[in-house]
Amino acid sequence: MNVEKVTNEQQVIEPPSPASYYLDETKPVLARAVEMQKARRTRLHNHPRAQLIYAINGVVRVLTTEGTWIVPPTQAVWIPSSVMHETLAVNKVSVRNLFIDPSATENLPRNVCVFNVSALLRELILKAVSIGNEYQPDSSEYRIMQVILDTLKEAQSTTLHLPMGKDPRLQKVIEALLENPDSNRTLDDWASFVGASSRTLARLFNKETGMNFGQWRNQLRLIEAIDRLGQGQSVTNVAIDLGYNSPSAFIAMFRKKLGKPPVAYFREISEG
Repeated sequence: MNVEKVTNEQQVIEPPSPASYYLDETKPVLARAVEMQKARRTRLHNHPRAQLIYAINGVVRVLTTEGTWIVPPTQAVWIPSSVMHETLAVNKVSVRNLFIDPSATENLPRNVCVFNVSALLRELILKAVSIGNEYQPDSSEYRIMQVILDTLKEAQSTTLHLPMGKDPRLQKVIEALLENPDSNRTLDDWASFVGASSRTLARLFNKETGMNFGQWRNQLRLIEAIDRLGQGQSVTNVAIDLGYNSPSAFIAMFRKKLGKPPVAYFREISEG
């Protein structure tokens, strides 16, 4: 397995993987593993192969012109062929990438989305990386790649999309909340922070994200909570750390957004 390690003190800005540009119908799936020890970003780019990004641990942020997809270890983000995007890892992350040849994407999503990663899909992703990219057609390794494609077609998408804004004032608020998702500052507080009226800031949230301020902050906290719970933190600690008045308030929000409480949500994912 070819695993790349990054230990630079400063954020690394790198070009995309050459595998994402390599077209070959006999190799429908190409895999790549990357161990990021420090912050890392890929420049804005697109490529002919579709891409599945899965973080074994840590969180990867995928940015497109439409928004940001924040991907905790229970999820993977799907990027269709030719979609402009960049990826960002703020801290230490272990990433596994699958690059899918255009000949094999006919029944896969046409838009960026996030998949739940079942136990089966997780093991298949890891197996693809261990196999490498030199497998032959009609081999047992090739058949495993076909199973991966079939599994992706059946994967369930989630609503873990955090839309971004373009207005500089809105961007400033969003970046501050990304750094401090537990902040309980009011809309009025944030408006003063960026030198705008609360009415203007409320309008910007609705217009550019499709959510009001409260909905956007709850979505951010939900995504952050999934990451922390996936790392084994308790519901009580996560609820308190993210600014909820009680664990029950946090569980109610989680159930409303994902249809089930945290324990049931993670049990379903682990059982795949």
